[in-house]
Amino acid sequence: MSRLTVGNIFKVAVAVFFFPFLPLLVLMIGVRRKNWKVTLEGAVYIALLIGAFAVPSDSAFFITAGLIGLGTIPVSAIRSYLLRDLWLHRRVRGRQHQVMTPHPATTQPAQPAQSTQPAHYAPPSGAPTEGPTQGLSQALVWTATLAKQNKNRLPTDSYISVLETCQTLDAVIDTETRQPMGDPQFEYELTATVREYLPAVLRNYLAIPPGMVDTRQVNGRTPNEELVEQLQLLSRQAETLHSSRHRHTSAELSNMGNFLRERFRNNQGGPLDLGKK
Repeated sequence: MSRLTVGNIFKVAVAVFFFPFLPLLVLMIGVRRKNWKVTLEGAVYIALLIGAFAVPSDSAFFITAGLIGLGTIPVSAIRSYLLRDLWLHRRVRGRQHQVMTPHPATTQPAQPAQSTQPAHYAPPSGAPTEGPTQGLSQALVWTATLAKQNKNRLPTDSYISVLETCQTLDAVIDTETRQPMGDPQFEYELTATVREYLPAVLRNYLAIPPGMVDTRQVNGRTPNEELVEQLQLLSRQAETLHSSRHRHTSAELSNMGNFLRERFRNNQGGPLDLGKK
């Protein structure tokens, strides 16, 4: 996708022609995209520029103020370039978007030959049909790789949230692989979170053009806001699965302790009863 369009050329030409007003361009970008941080930044540049020219020529601060005022122009030019995704849109061919995805031949988890779900358990339509942990680690690696390859497209906090969620889920998968719970509902929730929910959130966000991630949708929310909320929900789900899995492990340990105490309670200080008479 290229930014070399007639509309973008016209915008850049106008910006160059009216270069003394570049601080105003930053403000307009923020207002147009409803980004309060950029709007505030542009307002500060304009205030500095106006304030610099408002200083009397006989003032001791006239030269300093003038340098500050003139300095806002190149700074605004640099910021306008860094914010180019918000005002210089890419030319999109059809519905394809520039999203880097891992090569499926190397990272996409293989599909098993048959399902290992219990016969009495029927997950909702479209639910994963693999066993409780078969291929989940590979699916998690695929998701983490997708996030890393598109690190520059993701907000910093969201990128960190994805990796932390992957780490939490990986710990659950590791424990479940070594000692399965045998709980169909838990297996379904874990599999769906790893194979469907988390990858879908990433793919849906990365399919949006960079220039539209701060644009409010019909529901009044921006894609960035949606991404943050959905990742928070998935993070809580991962923590819930992690807690549930380790509560089960603790319960098993307690049950074994109860059994041993009951089994050997009457043998304290005496010979070990091996069932022989």
